[in-house]
Amino acid sequence: MAKDKIAYVCSNCGQESAKWMGKCPSCGQWNTFKEIRIAADSGSQAAKSAGMTMRHGGAATMFGGQHSDADAKPMNLKDISAVDEPRIDMMDEELNRVLGGGMVPGSITLLGGEPGIGKSTLTLQTILNMKHRRVLYVSGEESAHQIKLRADRLAKGQAMLKGTSTGDVASLAGTPPENAFGHITILCETQLEKIFSHIQQVAPELVVIDSIQTIATESVDSSPGSVSQVRECAASLLRFAKTSGIPVILIGHINKEGTLAGPKILEHIVDTVIQFEGDQHYMYRILRSIKNRFGSTSELGIYEMLQGGLRQVSNPSELLLTEDHDGLSGVAISAAIEGVRPFLVETQALVSTAAYGTPQRSATGFDQRRLNMLLAVLEKRVGFKLMQKDVFLNIAGGLRVTDPAMDLSVLAAVLSSNVDTAIEQGWCMAGEVGLSGEVRPVSRIEQRIAEAEKLGFQHIIIPKYNNHSFDHKKYKIEIHPVRKVEEAFRCLFG
Repeated sequence: MAKDKIAYVCSNCGQESAKWMGKCPSCGQWNTFKEIRIAADSGSQAAKSAGMTMRHGGAATMFGGQHSDADAKPMNLKDISAVDEPRIDMMDEELNRVLGGGMVPGSITLLGGEPGIGKSTLTLQTILNMKHRRVLYVSGEESAHQIKLRADRLAKGQAMLKGTSTGDVASLAGTPPENAFGHITILCETQLEKIFSHIQQVAPELVVIDSIQTIATESVDSSPGSVSQVRECAASLLRFAKTSGIPVILIGHINKEGTLAGPKILEHIVDTVIQFEGDQHYMYRILRSIKNRFGSTSELGIYEMLQGGLRQVSNPSELLLTEDHDGLSGVAISAAIEGVRPFLVETQALVSTAAYGTPQRSATGFDQRRLNMLLAVLEKRVGFKLMQKDVFLNIAGGLRVTDPAMDLSVLAAVLSSNVDTAIEQGWCMAGEVGLSGEVRPVSRIEQRIAEAEKLGFQHIIIPKYNNHSFDHKKYKIEIHPVRKVEEAFRCLFG
């Protein structure tokens, strides 16, 4: 009988070694190598047994599964059909947009985010609305009673958002009707082999694992959440999803650096990686796609966290702009785009005399290094001395925006606070600023102009290069093309 294998794995990056080392050669961290014992026949044994059970006994046919590895054979590229993958409607417009139009059968999706940000809430709320599909929700962190309490609260909140009658809301808040949760099966289990056994019995059309760091397999002799356990469990679930055609949603933790916990191979294994972002002290949540094999990674979903769950925000511009900032200096409105969605963002800046010897530079929701670059441009090219002043920048609403078209509004807000002169209401802007002080062109200028006009703005400043790429006659908003930063400031401050 073969002996078990002893290996050493870095708990930070997943680097393997045949012997213990004090410093990891991959990530440079000290004392991160942990000893693990791998069974002699560990090669994703749980997934192999699950795949054998599904292929024998007709389970693959029952699941609507695809061909297994044993049936695979080489194919010429020209003989492969180019039919689009069918999509599963998640009954959530924001989530469907981020996934690229819905979830693909047989795909595996990883949802990550900070503790308490709303990962489990989003997942449970989504499957509550998918009444046409059987769902198996595997929880390794909460009891079945806790999940039921959350489901009751979410059902009540969703009923209120949809304007359900008082009687229906009362029934959802108290004892929900049997068909409200009848399509969802809850399983509180952390052992992977038992999870696969229950999947055979339930025959779900969607599997949710909450979370992958709590699942462990018997084939690896280490604690749940370790590098080897996360890797083996994810590989087994991937094999299960591809052989059965059943999509799997994995909920993952993040580490103190803000990246997904576990080995980097976890992100390589899955088909889609979605990050749930936002500040717990703000009501807004951002659903951002980091990796997507079936769609674009530039899509963005916005939610508002309420007591009864997450509400989809179809028009974020109205929520991100304050009602009245007339007479307030240091406020500028920018027409930004995240993914394919345009929305107007309020940029706030505060410039004050440095109380200490070294001036402070602080940015919330904006890149700190880019702010330093823009302040250098403002001092060198425009002539405003800011080296002895503190500069604080904030993107209202708790958002983090990476659109380069925000540059012009950042400079305008900083200058407005520096001279203590407010920008008139009805003005917004979009433009990237170069190191020589020129206003560079931005993408999708027509969408930005249309969004500003829809929200009642009368003036918009755009790069001069973009001025000839669209028809001015179809817009009522007054368009001001500029070539340099100084021209934009003359439009705003006279």
